[in-house]
Amino acid sequence: MKITSPAFKNDDFIPGKYTCDGDDVNPQLNIEDVPAETETLVLIMDDPDAPVGTWVHWVVFNIQTETKIIDEDSAPDGIQGTNDFDTTSYGGPCPPSGIHRYFFKLYAIDTTLDLDETATKQDVEESMKEHVLAEATLMGKYSRK
Repeated sequence: MKITSPAFKNDDFIPGKYTCDGDDVNPQLNIEDVPAETETLVLIMDDPDAPVGTWVHWVVFNIQTETKIIDEDSAPDGIQGTNDFDTTSYGGPCPPSGIHRYFFKLYAIDTTLDLDETATKQDVEESMKEHVLAEATLMGKYSRK
């Protein structure tokens, strides 16, 4: 399975448009090679370099397996959980200092999660434990000027 973006390459810098310094919208994400036995997809974006510990920017689960493209400034067909901004939407990179890494993690799972929009990353990870068929990661970096 693979997750890529036309906005930036893996291990490259995320353009400012997708951050708190720009339009704060999600970049387009492309999904390939989802295993045939997948029931739903999960997408988690987080920043392990945040001073308070890993900061969660986006949680989306129960994404339809037919999803090949998540368009810029849109959420995939699924349920958006609660991020660390206490919202149920994408929150772009906004590091207080230095260069931070942002991981877009895609999981193919063999079930539909019985959760709602109050679910956090921890809730989703706990619920999908032992159901992960495949995973893929796209990492981008960002530093504020």
